[in-house]
This record gives sequence, structure tokens and C-alpha cells, in this order.
Amino acid sequence: MDRVKSSMQQVPNAIPKVIRRTGGANSLELEKENFERGQAVSINKAINTQEVAVKEKHARTCILGTHHEKGAHTFWAAVNRLPLSSNAVLCWKFCHVFHKLLRDGHPNVIKDSMRNKADLTDMSRMWGHLSEGYGKLCSIYLKLLITKMEFHIKNPRFPGNLQMSNRQLDEAGENDVNNFFQLTVEMFDYLECELNLFLGVFSSLDMSRSVSVTAAGQCRLAPLIQVILDCSHLYDYTVKLLFKLHSCLPADTLQGHRDRFQEQFKKLKSLFYRSSNLQYFKRLIQIPQLPENPPNFLRASALSEHISPVVVIPAESSSPESEHVVETDDLVDMDVPVLPPPVETKFDDLFGTSAAIDPFNFNSQNGMRKDDKDRLIEQLTREIQALKEELESFRLESDRLRQALSGRISELEAELAEQSHLRLQAAGESEFLKAELDDLRRVREDTEKEQRSLTEIERKAQANEQRYTKLKEKYTELVQSHADLLRKNAEVTRQMTVARAAQDEVEVVRREMQEKVKAAQDAADRQEKEQLDQLQELQRELLSSRAELDSLKSTVSSSQEASAEVLSGQVATLESEKAELAQTLSKVEAELVVRGEELERVQSSLAAERETGVKAAESLQNQLNEKASREQALESQLVAARWSSLQGAVEEAEKIIQDSLAQIDDPAHISCTSSADYLASRCQASLDCMDRLQSAKDAFLADDTGVSELVRAVTQCGHLVGDTIVQGSATSHMVPVEQADALSESVKTCGAEALALLGHMKHRDGLPAADHGKLKAALEAVLATAEKLRPRGLELQQGELGDLVEQEMAATSAAVESAAARIEEMLNKSRAVDTGIKMEVNERILGSCTELMQAIKMLILSSKDLQREIVESGRGAASMKEFYAKNSRWTEGLISASKAVGWGATVMVDAADMVVQGKGKFEELMVCSHEIAASTAQLVAASKVKADKDSANLHRLQQASRGVTQATATVVASTKSGKSQIEDRDTMDFSSMTLTQIKRQEMDAQVLVLELETRLQKERERLGELRKKHYELAGVAEGWGEEEEGTG
Repeated sequence: MDRVKSSMQQVPNAIPKVIRRTGGANSLELEKENFERGQAVSINKAINTQEVAVKEKHARTCILGTHHEKGAHTFWAAVNRLPLSSNAVLCWKFCHVFHKLLRDGHPNVIKDSMRNKADLTDMSRMWGHLSEGYGKLCSIYLKLLITKMEFHIKNPRFPGNLQMSNRQLDEAGENDVNNFFQLTVEMFDYLECELNLFLGVFSSLDMSRSVSVTAAGQCRLAPLIQVILDCSHLYDYTVKLLFKLHSCLPADTLQGHRDRFQEQFKKLKSLFYRSSNLQYFKRLIQIPQLPENPPNFLRASALSEHISPVVVIPAESSSPESEHVVETDDLVDMDVPVLPPPVETKFDDLFGTSAAIDPFNFNSQNGMRKDDKDRLIEQLTREIQALKEELESFRLESDRLRQALSGRISELEAELAEQSHLRLQAAGESEFLKAELDDLRRVREDTEKEQRSLTEIERKAQANEQRYTKLKEKYTELVQSHADLLRKNAEVTRQMTVARAAQDEVEVVRREMQEKVKAAQDAADRQEKEQLDQLQELQRELLSSRAELDSLKSTVSSSQEASAEVLSGQVATLESEKAELAQTLSKVEAELVVRGEELERVQSSLAAERETGVKAAESLQNQLNEKASREQALESQLVAARWSSLQGAVEEAEKIIQDSLAQIDDPAHISCTSSADYLASRCQASLDCMDRLQSAKDAFLADDTGVSELVRAVTQCGHLVGDTIVQGSATSHMVPVEQADALSESVKTCGAEALALLGHMKHRDGLPAADHGKLKAALEAVLATAEKLRPRGLELQQGELGDLVEQEMAATSAAVESAAARIEEMLNKSRAVDTGIKMEVNERILGSCTELMQAIKMLILSSKDLQREIVESGRGAASMKEFYAKNSRWTEGLISASKAVGWGATVMVDAADMVVQGKGKFEELMVCSHEIAASTAQLVAASKVKADKDSANLHRLQQASRGVTQATATVVASTKSGKSQIEDRDTMDFSSMTLTQIKRQEMDAQVLVLELETRLQKERERLGELRKKHYELAGVAEGWGEEEEGTG
């Protein structure tokens, strides 16, 4: 209670400062003081610490006060004295009153309140620390009010109460699809804040009790009336803008918008339903009910089915609350006389009078009477003041418009400058990327040249190796030959030794023979001497005995002859042996001389060859050493080039990731959005690249020659991770704040881990320790978040295909029945109105159209029978839904064909109606007939795919198809016949024309013929392009591209 008293006394304590005046104050100053005092009392009564709803009369007084002073200066002067940060109930009631002022107050309230935006933001952050009670609700409410102010500042065409016509809504987008796109995003954010407050209030109440009849419950529920009013307009404008965007942009581009609308539609429908059941709202507001299903933005005609929700507030009945708001007895200084203020009749005319209960009617507050002169003076003063105010309002309005136009011009100039800057930046990045590409190409060419030179060096080294091998073999042969020659030399030396030994032996033998010959000669001489002595002795004896001499003569003669023969034979033998030995010795000497010469020649040749071999070996060794050093230098250069290319790729990847992280904080990136599906695909590609990077790194560590694969992996990893970061940031702009913050932190963590991994890979020592596990975990976290953010509500379950087939066939049958009924109605109407040829033509055309509708009806019935037969024969033990789900492509084709038949029937009936009324063209009816024939052919083909060729139902379907074809031909023939009959009535009469006029019309006709031929050619080309585009879109819708990828 002390806090309540202190808060209640804070404003009155400050009021004497407001109402203090000098004794010479005029009536205008007195009126201003009374106005400020009245506003202060109303604000203090509306915003207090009592947990009850704000009284409507106090809030209305504050609203009228903003219109009176054309702004909110007095309101904020009083509110700034309140302890909003210390009492949650006080802050809650302030938010309620401020919301009313933003909606129903003067337009300048929003501009005056933007000065306090920072204080409101800090207060919201402060109350956000509380997890329950009014603190959390105040934080949500303050965020909503800040969003509302920012929305109206960005879009000044929208009034505070959001009431606009369709024309004004179109003008707000300035006929620019980009403005409509951005406006839709801002409305989504606005509506999201409204729904958050709705949910916060309901979650804080115990709905099991009748909380709406208690004062505390009404205090929390009262601001939801303003929220319901805002939500009804925001929902209506969002639906209209989305239909407008779908008419200008592809459906895939607006997938995120549709997902967000679906989510908000479900919440808003649930909250409206819950609110309408509360007793508190039943007597204050009539809450509209949203349709059962959200609008189908893919069908343009669904806009006509949209009904704008209207919130009805019943007229207020008299209540005891209509007491006097301003209590002047407690505020007026009784020592100073009170002068009568001028009467604001213009103000009363605008907002109505309340006599004694009007806080701004101060005429009856004093009892002073006025004479006629004073009244006239006051009346003139009021008129002058009214004219001044009107002039001031015109001036302010013109200033506002001028400032708005100036601001718009500045925004456009800033946008143009930003676009120019972005274009220059893109051009610079393009040049930089081109330069980088050229550098990479030069590096690749240099690497290829070095590779070729290395290959050439290896080839030369291989040739040198072969030459070295041949020289080595030659050297081995020389060494072997030298060894053989040495062996031969040793043999020759041995033979010479043997020959010398033999020569010495011969010499010994010769000397022995000479000694023997000499001994024999000596013996012979001695013998001859002895014989001479004997002869002398015999001669001496001869004298003695002649007889003996004769007998001895014969004996001596024979003995001498025998001795001589023996000696001569021995001498001849020795001579012959001597000659043989001399001859052998000469031969041996000659052979020794030849062998010596040959040995000297071989030794000289061997020495020369040895010297040549040594020189060649030394040369080869030098060449091998040079080659080894050159190979070592080239190897070091190649290793340096490989590491340099790897470092360049790592640095480029770092720049890409740093640029991606910088784009997160770039204000220009805030408008970029992306889908969770695309983010998930980028994350999956990045994870696949992580495995490739790890395998490339392991291969490089095992063999550093495989650097090219690692460079490619690093570059691709940088690009994919950078793209993941950018797409993650863009996706965070499309999700709620909590999930957006979590996603932003995840992508920032991913970028930090990627930079850390690349930082390790820049150094040789850190490359083996570079672990991609943290980066992979960060990417998996982003992927998990993206999977959670994927939309779940719009995916068509396969089990629903069967129901969808039945629904589409039923819808087609209904469309054909409706078309037949409309044709019958048009035929009756034509018979009652038209006569003559026109009635005949209309009856023929409508009759052929009726026959066509009957043929289409038979075709649909036959198609249903055939489909039932196909399902019964092909599903086996499975259910019908499982069969349709298993054959989803066939089912989708069947649905598409059925839709085309129903649409063609509807369009043909519309064309026939226009032709009968004389407003349409016969050609439209013929084109519609051809389209129906094509659609029925598609339906027959879709039904025929899985049918048995001998099926009776298939035969009936084909008969019905031929009936449709014949009926289509009948429609075309009757249309052409009717067209010719109508045109035959307009016969050309040239009887009254002169030659010059006929020539002039002939020239005009030729010009028209040429123009029509040119236009015909252009329209044929346009028709070809339209058919091509239709084929592409039909392929996307039917999933042809997915089938090709599956088959590929």
C-alpha cells in the first residue's frame, strides 16, 4: 500500500510546478495550464498500480488531449515522472494507454514517441529478465509498441488504427513488387509481435477458472482489444498483399511467405476462437471468426472468396464511470483568481461536447459573468485562433508532406547510391576474382611446365642411366678383358720363364756336350797319344817281331775303323741335337719377341682404355652428381610450389569465410532471406566436402605430390562453408527471434571453427594436427537447426493422395454438371430474348456445347470405373490409399488431368456466355473446345497407363473419348457456321464511294493486312514461348526432372 500511495502522489506533487503562473497570465496561458493539469490527472488515474482495467473515460481524455495539442508532449512529460521500471502493473497499464494513443491519438503521437524509443527498449530488456507475471508481459508489450512505431515510421501512409481502403493499400506499395514484398515481411513481423502478446497473456492466466470476471484478469485481458483490432487489419492486408505478390512473382519465391502465413493463420484463428468464448470480451467487442482453411494463394480466383474480418465494438452505454475526470478543487490555487478561458467550439464540433463532464469545457468552472462585448471579443479571438490553428495545420501538413517527399527522395537516393556501390563492389569483386582466376591459371600453367620439365629431366636421367649402364657394362667388359690380358701376360711370362729355363737347360746340355766332346777329344787325343805310344811301342816291338805285326795289322785296322765310326756317329748326333736346340732356341726367342711386342701393345691399349674408362667414369659421376643436385633443387622448388599453392587456397578460403561472417553484420544483408530447405542442402554439401577434405589431407600427408586434390577440396570447402554461413544468416531473418539467435550463433561458431581449421592448415607443423571434427560438429548443429525449421504443415502426405484423387474427380464432375446447367440456363434465356439468325446461331452453339458436356460427363464416369478397376486389380493386399501412394506419379498425373478437364469446362461456359451476349469472340469458344479435347486426351492417357488393354472399361473410356472429340468438332463447326452467318449480314457496300475513297480504303486495307500478318507472326512466336514455358512448369509440377535424375 505504501508503494501505491507513493506512486499516486508522485504526479500531484509535480502538478504545482505545471500550474504555477504569474498574476499577469492571460486566458490562453490559463487554458494551457488547465489543460495540462487535466491531462496530468487523467494520466495519473489511467496509469496507476491498482490491478484493474484502465477506465475508458480516462483513456479517452488522454486521446482527446493529443488531438487538442496535436502531439504527445504533455503525455510524455507526465509519464516520464512515473516509476515504470519499478512497478510491473504500472508499466502494463502504461503500455495499454500508450497503445490506445498510437491507434486513436493524433498522428504526431508516433513521431513524438520515437524520441523515447531507446528508453522503451531498455525497459523491455529490463522486464524481460523476469520469467513470469507482469514483468514478462511488459517486455513483450513494449516490443510490440516499438515494432508498431517503427512500422508506421517506415510506412507513413498507414494510420495508427491501420484502417485503409484497397486503393490506399495499392498506393502504399507505389506499384513496385519489391515494396510489396518488403511490406509483407514487415507486416509478418508486426503480426508476430501481436500474436506473442496474445499467447503471453493467455499463458499467464488460469483458464480453468472464470478469470475474465475478476479485476486482475480484466487488467490483463483489456489490452487484447487493441491487439484484436490490429490483428484483423494486418491479417486482411497480408492476404491481399500475398495474392498481389503471387500474381507477379513465381510461387517458389514466395514459399517462405506462405509458410509463415500458414503458421500465423493457425495461431490467430485459435486465439480468436479462445477470445470469443471469454465473458469479458462478449460485452465489449464482437470478434470475427476466420475461415476453416487458409486462402489458397496459388489460385488467383480465391481472392474473391476472401472476406475481410470486421471487428464490431458495440455502442457504449451510460455507466457510473462517466464522472468528471478533472478534479480541479484539489489542483487550483485559490489565492490566484481564475480567468475564464476561451471556448473551443471547433474542438467540440470535432469530438463532441460532454457539458459538465467534458474536461476541456472550462466555461462553467468559475462563476464570472460576461457581457456582450467580452463575448464578442472572445468569439473573435476564438475565430482568429481557429483560423491560426487551421493555417498552422495546413502548414504542418504541407511540411509533413514535404518532409515525407524529401525523406523518400533521400531514401531513393541512398538506395541508388547503395545499388551503385553494390554494383561497383560486385564489379570489383568480379575483377578480383578474374585476377585470382588468372593467377591460378598461371600457377597451374607454371606447375604444368615444371611437371613437363621434370618429366623431361626424368627422361634424360633415364637415358643417362641407360648410358651409364651401357658404359658400366663396357667398363666391366674392359675390366674382364684386362683381367684376361693379365692372365695371358702371366701365361706368357710363365711360358717365357719355362722357355728361359729350357734355354738354360739347353745351354747346360750344350756345355755338357761340349765338355763331353772335349773330354772325348781329350780321350781321343789321349787314346791317339796312347795309340801312338803303343804304335811306337809296337813299332819298337815291330822290329822285334814282324810276324806279329802282320797279324796285328788287321786287328788294329778293324778296331780303329770301329772306334772312328762310333765317335763320328756320336759327334754327328750331338751336332744334330745342337742344331735342333739352336733352332728351337731361335724359334722360342722369336716367339718371345713377338709375345713381348704383343704384350707391350696390349699393355699400352689397356692403359689407354683404362685411362679413357676412368675419364668416362669420372664424367658420368659428375653428370650424375649434377643431375642429383638439379633433381634435388627441382624437388625443393616443386615442394615449395605445392605448399605455396596450398597456402594460397587456404588463404582464399579464409577470405571467403571472413567475408561471409562480415555479411552477417552488414545492414544491407538484413533484407536477404532464405529457406530452411536450401540451408539444409548447403549444410549437407559442406559435410560431404569435409570427408573429402579429410581424405585429401591424409593422402597429402602420405604423399605430398597429391596437393592438387587437397587444393580443390580446400577451395570447395571454403565456398560451401561460406555459402552455408550466408544462407544460415539469411534463414535467421525468416524465423522467430529465439531460433534466429540460436541459428546465428551456430553459423558464427561454424565460421570460427572453419577459420581455426584453415589456420592450422596454413603451417606445415599444424597440418597433421588439423582436425575437422569441430567444424563438422558445428555444421551438423546448423543442419539440425535447419531440419527443425523446415515447414511441416504444407507437405501433402502420401496417404492423402487417394482422397485427393476422389476429391478432384468429384470436383470435375461437379464443374461439368454446373457447366451443363449454366448452358441450359443460357439457352432458355437466349430463346426468350433473341430472335432470327442470332437465336438460331445461339441455339446451335449452346446445343453443341450441351452435347459436349454430356460427352465429358460420360468420359468422367468411364474414367472413374476404369480407375476403380485399376486400383482393385493392382493394389493386392494393400489399401486404396497405399496404392495411390505407391504410384504417386501416376496419381499426380491423374489429378492434373482431372483439374484440366474441370477448368476447361468452366472456361468454355464463360466463353459461350460472352458469345451469346454478343461481348465475346467466336475464336475464344473454339480455343476452349480444343483445350477441352486436349485435357480429355490427357485424362484418357493418364487412365490408360495402368489399365489392361483388354479391359471393357478401357474400351468404354476410349469410346467416350471419341465422343468428346466428335462433340468438340461439332462445337467448332457450329461456332464457325454461326460466325459466318453473323458476318454475312454485314455486307460491304461500295456503291457510294468514289475512286479516290476506294483507293484510300484499299491502301488502308493493305496496311491493316500487313499489320495483322506481323501481329500474327509475333503472336505465333509468343504462343510457342508460352507453350514452352507451360511445358517447363508442367514438368516441374509433375516432377519430370526428379524422374530423370532418378533414372540417370
